[in-house]
Amino acid sequence: MSTALTETWSPRARTGWLLAWTAFWLLMMTVALQDHVRDHGPHALWRPLLWEGSSCLVASLMLAVMWQRAPRHDALLTQPARWFVSQLKWLPLLAPLFVVAVYALRHAVVALAGAAYQHPSWGQVFLYECTKFALFFTLFVAVVFGLRTYVALAEQRLRTQAAQLAQLTQQLEPHFLFNALNTIASTIHSNPELADSMLTRLAALLRATTDLTRKPTCTLDEELKLLEGYTAIMCERFGDRVTLQHEVDPAARACRVPTLSVQPLMENAFRHGVERSSEPTRVVLRAQRRADRVRVEVEQSRGGVSAGSSAGVGLGTLRERLAALHGERAQVGLDALPSGGARAWFELPAVS
Repeated sequence: MSTALTETWSPRARTGWLLAWTAFWLLMMTVALQDHVRDHGPHALWRPLLWEGSSCLVASLMLAVMWQRAPRHDALLTQPARWFVSQLKWLPLLAPLFVVAVYALRHAVVALAGAAYQHPSWGQVFLYECTKFALFFTLFVAVVFGLRTYVALAEQRLRTQAAQLAQLTQQLEPHFLFNALNTIASTIHSNPELADSMLTRLAALLRATTDLTRKPTCTLDEELKLLEGYTAIMCERFGDRVTLQHEVDPAARACRVPTLSVQPLMENAFRHGVERSSEPTRVVLRAQRRADRVRVEVEQSRGGVSAGSSAGVGLGTLRERLAALHGERAQVGLDALPSGGARAWFELPAVS
């Protein structure tokens, strides 16, 4: 688990943590300077900077080591008591080591400056500094626990989402293949040459989808190229009964969409529009990017699909896939057109 969690901990998160750590020590130094000026005046301001700077240096080194070692205990995150014991057991060693290292640095720097470092007795120093370090260290451990727990939950959420998407994609692919084969089968006896041509196109389409469907998303441009195989099969089958038109915004082509997401929209148009009418049917594929949203729709000029209909497996599966990827930020719809026909569409955040 630790390797995956380290990968999930993004550079932005690490930068945020570093900035927070820096801000904390700048605050500590500011307070120390104010106390020094109040008690001793604006003289020897380097002294409070040395006190806090030495503490910052040693604490940062110690806690950096602890941070690197923390992933080894990620398996205990579901058992908080055991996790805290695994971290706090080092406190009796780290506290006196911290005091020795900090005061060695202070004595060395002050000696180089030609002065003497006056401080209370070593017994008082160890009691005070170890107590302060223990409180500080415990607080840091609690923060680390919260952060690593959050990352672990985020990773688990991603794993669950990936499994769900894989399952939904597996449902979609056989559904798509069944409909394509059913289309070809309907022409085998009446038009063998057409059936042979469509089988060749289907084989090419399946070869193209082999690699692409292994990833849950692709660019809209890749998706449209993949869709060409399906529309070619359907247009060959229906001939003059269908007119296919594309209105695609170039800015939308780089946006990422779920793999095989446009195909259910197109399939809906052919099954509920073209197949059910002997009159010519116009099918229009539109894609447009509007600010931070991208909308893809397929409109059919004929068909009796009622508004709000789920229109079967294809759109239902697409709705679930989009919900798994984007939650409520994505929508799928099927609208009846006033002039007849219907429009199937989906809209989601524009991510390149």
